[in-house]
Amino acid sequence: QVQLVESGGGLVQAGGSLRLSCAASGILFRQYAAAWYRQAPGKQRELVARIASGGTTNYADSVKGRFTISRDNAKNTVYLQMDSLKPEDTAVYYCNTGLSNAYWGQGTQVTVSS
Repeated sequence: QVQLVESGGGLVQAGGSLRLSCAASGILFRQYAAAWYRQAPGKQRELVARIASGGTTNYADSVKGRFTISRDNAKNTVYLQMDSLKPEDTAVYYCNTGLSNAYWGQGTQVTVSS
């Protein structure tokens, strides 16, 4: 059974930083692309950052230069380092991986105050 568990969310002031973690069981991150999505109230879920199995990364334009996605194969964990946070980054952040993006975590709330 595949399980993705996110952690690291919280309340932070604008300009601050947070690091989200997504620990996987039942699946190996190194075999699939992994991604972070977010969903703000009243908005559609959107892709924030993605890391391919080979390590190539790509980012939404709104977070380029501020967020960094990475993967630790030994810990089977994917991270999202978020710096220079803005109030518009406030959302529930979800981890995703698997064939055809099949698996999702439960989400972790990130709130950025102005």
